[in-house]
This record gives sequence, structure tokens and C-alpha cells, in this order.
Amino acid sequence: MSPEIIGLISFVVLLGLIAFRIPIAIAMGMVGAIGGLIVNGYDSVAFIMGSIPFESVFPYSLSVIPLFILMGAFSARAGLSRALYDGVHAFIGHYRGGLAMATVGACAAFGAICGSSLATAATMCRVAMPEMRRRNYDDGLASATIAAGGTLGVLIPPSVIMIIYAILTEQSIGRLFAAALIPGLLATGLYMLAIWIKTARNPAFGPADTRVEWPQRFSALFSVWPVILLFGVVIGGIYAGWFSPTEAAAIGAIGAFLLALAKRQLNLRSFWESLNETANTTGMIFLILVGTAVFNYFIETTGLPQSLVSFVTELGWDRYMILILLVIFYIILGCFMDALSMILLTLPFIYPLITSLGFDPIWFGVIMVSVVEVGLITPPVGMNLFIIMAGTPGLTLQTISRGVVAFLFADVARLALLILFPALSLWLPAMIMD
Repeated sequence: MSPEIIGLISFVVLLGLIAFRIPIAIAMGMVGAIGGLIVNGYDSVAFIMGSIPFESVFPYSLSVIPLFILMGAFSARAGLSRALYDGVHAFIGHYRGGLAMATVGACAAFGAICGSSLATAATMCRVAMPEMRRRNYDDGLASATIAAGGTLGVLIPPSVIMIIYAILTEQSIGRLFAAALIPGLLATGLYMLAIWIKTARNPAFGPADTRVEWPQRFSALFSVWPVILLFGVVIGGIYAGWFSPTEAAAIGAIGAFLLALAKRQLNLRSFWESLNETANTTGMIFLILVGTAVFNYFIETTGLPQSLVSFVTELGWDRYMILILLVIFYIILGCFMDALSMILLTLPFIYPLITSLGFDPIWFGVIMVSVVEVGLITPPVGMNLFIIMAGTPGLTLQTISRGVVAFLFADVARLALLILFPALSLWLPAMIMD
């Protein structure tokens, strides 16, 4: 049996293990080790298993991950989500669906300092869902708004998944952050447009709230300045070349810590909870990176990625047709797998193919992160849907799935625009960093 066939069988076996709820880190490590033993022999696997765990988590660039996670943990405990929500609501809450639009805007802003979709969804659920229920918003629209808005934490920088993509593909983190900024704002605008259309068709879904007078608006806006300052220093500092992404993450974590102290929201217990959350999340990500490295080593030695590139090239298909098929593949895969797993599982095969087709890896990184973001709100395994359900008594999967359809159309429209107009991703990094 050829190494390529063994590699293909191992990929199918890996999908089966994941389907049986085996943690992806363990599944990838097992398949990689056993497959490597079959293809390369004991000595090679013994050497790899002795060196890869250290080499996978040793690079200095990986230190940006726990620092941005810690920044998000401190920001959540500083109550910044409530300030953001109140600030946006003060300006647009009096429109039909305004409360839902404010939720999307607050999710975008909080995602910019959190970097995690699940954390953004869970935090905003506690803030926004009770308010929308109190104002008689439709449960499907309210819950789907938070679930979809939470996905902005994956796309708007700083994004943990984007950092991992940059590290695995050896691309610039700062350039990827710049490339994702306009698509993130586009996603926010399209989500708000989806809410406007939905409430225009049925005003009972999102009743208009009381208009807030200008003095209260300015007061609410003033309370948001810490978020603007934190985002401006962290992201603006990277773009301006004042410091590296790792240094920016450290400054962001310290800034969020000081904000939590200044707002008197941080005590010894919440401090340790933040550290514990950071350690648990970082440990999970690093363990997945170790399993991914073992699996990638095995796959590379089988020659399967190179065979895939040769096969697709010989088909003679237009490269954009191949890209669209990949997007459809990721959307389907997202129905059954979380975002990080999708990227780590498929990148060894997809990235060589994309580069061989002549696509810009920065542009494709934004496309890929955008597609896996869709998976976060796609039933039956959309992680954000279950986060919202867990935090909302009486909410069913059927209700939230019904509400999320409009946002899925918005996601498809955004993906089409990003594919048709690559400049939406590539113009800003070229302006700032070239």
C-alpha cells in the first residue's frame, strides 16, 4: 500500500475519531504516531515524539496567545462589555431592531479586545439577552444576534485563530490583523443590515426603544473611552511599528488589568479566575498544536499534500472554481466541527494547494477565518449556538436556528464580496505596512 493511500485512510480514521468525541489533540497525536510508525518505522517516530512536543510550543511567537487571552479575561471582568453595549444602544437603540444592532456593535468592539468568539458570545449573552427579552424582542432574533455577533471575535483583530494561522503558515501577524480589519467592519455592517431587513418585514421582532437624549448619549460615549484607548494602543501600536504583536499583547493584558482595577471589578478571586481561565485555554491550544505537529509530520512524509496539489493541477479547473469548492467544503465541515479544529486539521492539505494556485496567503487567511466563523453559528454543532442556549433559560435549538438564517445569508454575501474584491483584505496592509 502506497504512503499516499495510508495518509488518506488515516485522515478518514481521524474524522471518525473526532465524530466519536475523541479530543482532537489526542486523535491527531494518535493517528500521526501510529501512521508514522507504519510509514517511517520505529526509530523515526521515536525521534519525532521526543522532539516535537517541545518544538511545537517553544517558539517565542506563541507567547502572544496566552497574553491576548489574558487581556480578554481581564476585559470581561472589568465590565467593558456593559459599557460598550450601553454606548452603542444610546445612539441607535430607538430604531426598530436598534437593540439588536447595538448588540452587534458591542460584540464587534468587545471582540476587538477579547479575540475569542466563545468568550464574546458568553459575555454579551449575560448583558444583552435579558435586555432584549425585557423589551419583547423575538427570542430567535435576540439569541441569533448574540451568536452571530460573537463570531466577530474570531475575525476582528486581535484574533487567536488568526494568530495560529499566521504562526502555522509563517505569515506576518500584523499584516493579517490589518487584512482582517475591513472585512470585520463589513461583517458588522452586514449583520446590522440583516437585522434591519428582518425587523422591517416584521416590526414585532424588534420594537423600537425610547430615544436617549444627547446629554445621556455623550455620557454613555464617554464611558467607552477605555475600550477605544486599549484597542487604539494595542492594534494602532502594531500598525505604527511601535512594538511587535507579542509586545502589544503584553501591553494589552497590563492595560486590561489596570482598567479592571480602576473600575474596582478585580479582587483576588477574580484575578485568580482570570489566570486559571488563561492557563486552561492556553493549555488546550498548546496541546492541540502538539497533536497537530505530530499529525502534520506524518502527513508530510506520506507525500499526500503534494499528490493533492498535482491531482488538482492536472484537472485544469479554474482556480476560483477550486476556491469556491473549498469554501463550500468548509461550510459543510463547520456543521460538525469547531473552528480551530477545522483549521488545524485541513491546513496541511489546503495551504500548499492555495499557494500553488497563486492565491495570496494573507488574503486566503482572511477567507479561511471568515468561513470557519460561519461554522460557529451553523447547526447542529455551531459552538456559539450552544453557548447562548446554556446562558438563556427556555431557549431551544430550533428557535435559535430559525433566527440565525438571516445572519448566514449575510455571511455568504460577505464571503462573495471578499472573493470578488481581494482589495477589501489587501488594501489596508499594503497602505500601512509596505
